[in-house]
Amino acid sequence: MEEQGTIRRVYVWQLPVRLYHWVNAAAVAALVVTGYMIGRPVVFPVAREASFSYYFGWIRFVHFVAAFVFFFNFAGRIYWGFAGNQYARWHQFLPLTPSHLRRQWREVVEVLKVDVLQATVKPMESIGHNALAGWTYFLSFLAFLFQAVTGFGMYAAMSEAKLPHLFAWVVPLMGGDFVVRQWHHAMMWFFVVFTMVHVYLVFYHDYVEGRGVISSMAGGWKFVEKAPEAPAGNAAAK
Repeated sequence: MEEQGTIRRVYVWQLPVRLYHWVNAAAVAALVVTGYMIGRPVVFPVAREASFSYYFGWIRFVHFVAAFVFFFNFAGRIYWGFAGNQYARWHQFLPLTPSHLRRQWREVVEVLKVDVLQATVKPMESIGHNALAGWTYFLSFLAFLFQAVTGFGMYAAMSEAKLPHLFAWVVPLMGGDFVVRQWHHAMMWFFVVFTMVHVYLVFYHDYVEGRGVISSMAGGWKFVEKAPEAPAGNAAAK
């Protein structure tokens, strides 16, 4: 932590968190695009046999490779939730004590006033994730897990790799391949909506707060106003 003038520079996002963020963003983008094309294939009229182009095979290949990258990247983030600094640990996402839960509820209300209702222009002074963001990210983690489990469950029928077969039980449990495929495809839209809201709020907070929200995911640093120092006379009185 470094202090300059009236602003202190705080190292918030460690390198593993930043790597996870950008690798996850690339993997999700690849999965959404190829997943949509798998669900609604695009036909390119060409004057030759479709088997010669193999374009749909490449779409599936990119989807499967991105799925493995997505899974192991997510597994690394789960580990870093225990090994990382205070801004990366699980208490940022989950209320672990009753007092913690009450504090998070109050913060959620304040964030809604700023971000959604715009009833106040005073931004939250949270350094890491605010409570609403933490809960939303935890919900996204559950969605990540659901997509990984259902995706590998379907892939197990056509793969000899060991990892997908660990989830082969998912398809019969959920009622068959068609049902799993529909749920897997529907959950894709969660990521589309989440991405749009996430990008908007990042730019919004960067503009309103001016604390380097966008650049923090590149360099790790945020800028926070220092608490005002007590006058010398008051300090002496104490």
